[in-house]
Amino acid sequence: MDQSLAKFSESISFDHRLYRHDIRGSIAHARMLAQQGILTQDECGQIEAELIRIQGLIDRKELPFKIELEDIHMHIEQALIDALGDVGRKLHTARSRNDQIATDLRLWVREGLDTVDRLLEELQRAYLSRCEQDAGVILPAYTHMQRAQPVLAAHYWLAYIEKLNRDRLRVADCRRRVNICPLGGAAVAGTSMPIDRHLTAELLGFESVATNSIDISSDRDFAVESVFVLSMIATHLSGWAEEWILWSTTEFGFIKLPQAFCTGSSIMPQKVNPDTLELTRGKSARVIGSLQTLLVLLKGLPLAYNRDLQEDKPPLFDAFDTVMACLELAVPIVRGSVLQVESISKRLDQGYLDATALMEAIMMQGVPQRTAHHKDGALVAMAHEQNNTLSQLIDDDFRKVDSGFDGAILRESLGVDGAVASYRSYGSSGPDFVTDQIASWKKKLQVESD
Repeated sequence: MDQSLAKFSESISFDHRLYRHDIRGSIAHARMLAQQGILTQDECGQIEAELIRIQGLIDRKELPFKIELEDIHMHIEQALIDALGDVGRKLHTARSRNDQIATDLRLWVREGLDTVDRLLEELQRAYLSRCEQDAGVILPAYTHMQRAQPVLAAHYWLAYIEKLNRDRLRVADCRRRVNICPLGGAAVAGTSMPIDRHLTAELLGFESVATNSIDISSDRDFAVESVFVLSMIATHLSGWAEEWILWSTTEFGFIKLPQAFCTGSSIMPQKVNPDTLELTRGKSARVIGSLQTLLVLLKGLPLAYNRDLQEDKPPLFDAFDTVMACLELAVPIVRGSVLQVESISKRLDQGYLDATALMEAIMMQGVPQRTAHHKDGALVAMAHEQNNTLSQLIDDDFRKVDSGFDGAILRESLGVDGAVASYRSYGSSGPDFVTDQIASWKKKLQVESD
């Protein structure tokens, strides 16, 4: 092979990270071959022992990688042959590099998804711990980036727990489609050797066996789907990062980020920059880009294996690495940040956060919603003109809008505390419902109650 082509076509520079999965698959394959009488038990024992030794060499970085051997499969197989001769040459019986790499990737993705799920659960627990840490704190909720209604801080944190739970459900669902064994599909048509693919699948912990040898060698749906799941996680993390970047500004003054995850300025000594959150927001673009790369890679490929598929690993690996790194940093940031309760409370009476609660109190008097909305708007305008809050309106003010209004009754729903106390629908920020949800999530996440 021309040296320039060898450099162009090698994949060992990135697929070397599959070595443990490749060796695990090879050991299972050898055991199955021995079970079927294709290898002797002694040959299988030699192969397994040598593969374990080779894994140790790679662990210690003592096995040199050469571009002439192209990929991790050939490096391991050549080392095996160098040690065992013809016994080593027998390992590749009834398999191809096509089903071999498909197996390695599925093992790697399955492991990666399990790690991502664990990190998502840790982040859920971090938010859950904040629910008690910030008990009773009221925040302004926003729509269109305008102040909307008051909510309990715990309700806010529960919203992120829900997002992360949808991510975990997608991870679990994706994992089921990953956990299908392709090994034994060989190059494209299967094999005439009397192998037992179900035994191999069992040895590798797969739930089922892929049923079509043509599909096996080219299927990368599981890779694309896993990166889509990661893209959703990255999108959620990016939105959280954006929110807390805003919240940490002087203009908002809602939250103080842990100094260990911020940086200073080279010339402005007063700066505390939220670099970790900014990078989390920025790195979401890499993950989404990896998804697009995989989709474009696959969109024009005919059945079955094509060498293009070698290019699936860099975006796949990068997406997992990026999301894992972001999640690992998100946990201590969520746990270590502090709500600026005094700063938040000082401005809770700005923006008429209780206006919707007042409208609903009017509706409880039998007034149709559209009419109540109009009358409520008139009260807000009056309060604004007086430079007052709604709770500062007097009985005469209410009667000016509607002679039937009882100011004393309507004022019960006013102020952020009154508005929050008035919420009673399932899923709302009502204190009783939020308390129930915290207890429910403690049970789901197996967190001890205080």
